[in-house]
Amino acid sequence: MAFGFYGLLLCFHLLVQSIFAFVEHRRMRTRQEACSYTKTVGFTISAYQEDPKYLRDCLESVKALCYPPELLRIVMVVDGNTEEDRYMMEMFKEIFADQDPSCYVWQNNYHSRPAGVDPQEDTQRRNVEEIIRTKRCVCIMQKWGGKREVMYTAFKALGSSVDYIQVCDSDTKLDPLATVELVKVLESNTRYGAVGGDVMILNLKDSYISFMSSLRYWMAFNVERACQSFFDCVSCISGPLGLYRNDLLQQFLEAWYNQTFLGRHCTFGDDRHLTNRMLSMGYATKYTARSKCYTETPSQFLRWLNQQMRWTKSYFREWLYNAMWWHKHNLWMTYESVVGMGFFPSFFVTATMIRLFWMGTLWNILWVLCCIQLIGLIKAAYACILRQNFVMIFMSLYSALYMTSLLPTKYFAMITINKSSWGTSGRRKLVGNYMPLLPLSIWAAILLSGLSYTIYRESKQDWNSAAKKEEIKYLIYGAVAYVSYWFIMVFAYWMWVRKLCRKRSQGYNVNV
Repeated sequence: MAFGFYGLLLCFHLLVQSIFAFVEHRRMRTRQEACSYTKTVGFTISAYQEDPKYLRDCLESVKALCYPPELLRIVMVVDGNTEEDRYMMEMFKEIFADQDPSCYVWQNNYHSRPAGVDPQEDTQRRNVEEIIRTKRCVCIMQKWGGKREVMYTAFKALGSSVDYIQVCDSDTKLDPLATVELVKVLESNTRYGAVGGDVMILNLKDSYISFMSSLRYWMAFNVERACQSFFDCVSCISGPLGLYRNDLLQQFLEAWYNQTFLGRHCTFGDDRHLTNRMLSMGYATKYTARSKCYTETPSQFLRWLNQQMRWTKSYFREWLYNAMWWHKHNLWMTYESVVGMGFFPSFFVTATMIRLFWMGTLWNILWVLCCIQLIGLIKAAYACILRQNFVMIFMSLYSALYMTSLLPTKYFAMITINKSSWGTSGRRKLVGNYMPLLPLSIWAAILLSGLSYTIYRESKQDWNSAAKKEEIKYLIYGAVAYVSYWFIMVFAYWMWVRKLCRKRSQGYNVNV
């Protein structure tokens, strides 16, 4: 009963969300303002142990952007200055060879310098700033410090020399009009502090994980962020494609870099905190589907799980920071944070599952499993209508990933919220962090133990009674319906999706 009520609330939330998203998409399509082509843009690329194929595609797409070269300053900062990182600088030189590129190997970074050396007397730091502010295409290799350190170097060195700063990851392939469309939005209203674009999955054909991620991304950007944009309060300007007003960004740059939580310096959630800083100043954050890019997503389960762990940690931490600025923005921001995407849904689902597996009957357990898939199927069918593409029906399979993996990961993320790292491993190395598997094991143990206890308890019942015989019928019908659903969906996935995806996406192979 409780789960069915929750499902109704979820469907109602999606309906309301999609209505506002639809209106926002109409606004995007009807916007007629032309780009003035007067604003200078500092285009920053954060790179760390990137797969050469992805990096090459990223740099070539940046070079092909339809924005006046004299107004676009390209800065790639590599997190690492060893010989094994040099291939990224060499590739930058090769691709921008006709643009007179400047490359520099910095032995330190802004927050790691020789002892006793005054920052103003640091020759290498002055060289970095001089190169970035005077050259159009620059690649800097610096001492490893994490993604936030890399972003800080580009932001700090650019200073006030540009009007806008665009962020981009080294695995991102941009549409030629990506920058133009972002600039149009910021030019249209001085209240807009930042804008993000539509991020799609480059390697959706690699695995079940990457395919599911591609469907989830579509919902996240074209429904959730579009709805938030209607209310001028997009919660996160994604790292692959975002544009900020530089005069505002420079005001909170130091506070952004020096962010602490529970006494420790924060090194993940960089993009979400940048967005939150902009929202804290009372400025609007927007989304436009007219600016597009493709980015790589983990296709290996463990690497995907590590990514989700990092994102979940930053979400919960930034939720607390964001709560201080709800009063500055539309009421939707508060509602979505508390009810739509906040703590309540996770706690409710967890409590319901544990109670039913330990205190319910076999029919209760089967019923809730059927309800989960039914809710997922309704949501997926609605997504098919919104996108006008039947492929979204497979979105119903995402519920299995959520219930078995993402849900327990949320709690582990809360417990280990102060554990920091670069995040998802570099694509040239194997994933070495197996800790995210721990909450999955604990969650499985809790549910399986509850199921075993329920089976034992039910075995003591009199199954020859009329009520139990009736229950057996429902158990058989429910089990057949549940198994049939999974058989049909899995069969359709392998026969249709895998057939279409047999050929990898234009040779984008990622070695992890």
